[in-house]
Amino acid sequence: MPESKRRKPRNTGPTKSRDLSRQDAKTQPPSPTWYVVTMTALMAIGVVMVVARFVFSMDQWVTLAGLGLIAVGFLMTTNYR
Repeated sequence: MPESKRRKPRNTGPTKSRDLSRQDAKTQPPSPTWYVVTMTALMAIGVVMVVARFVFSMDQWVTLAGLGLIAVGFLMTTNYR
């Protein structure tokens, strides 16, 4: 039976860009309390708006606004430290 070719080993060592990003993350202070509270509140209010739209038969803009608030809260999580 023929033997398959061996793969060349890849260099998985740290690169300069990885080292810089790790150093930046280590030197930055943690997120302030107000940031976490705002992020959580936006997502929670968004969920309440979406649920209220269906429970109380509200207009569609309530759903869109709620989904928008959830999206903004989710985007804020990408900058959370």
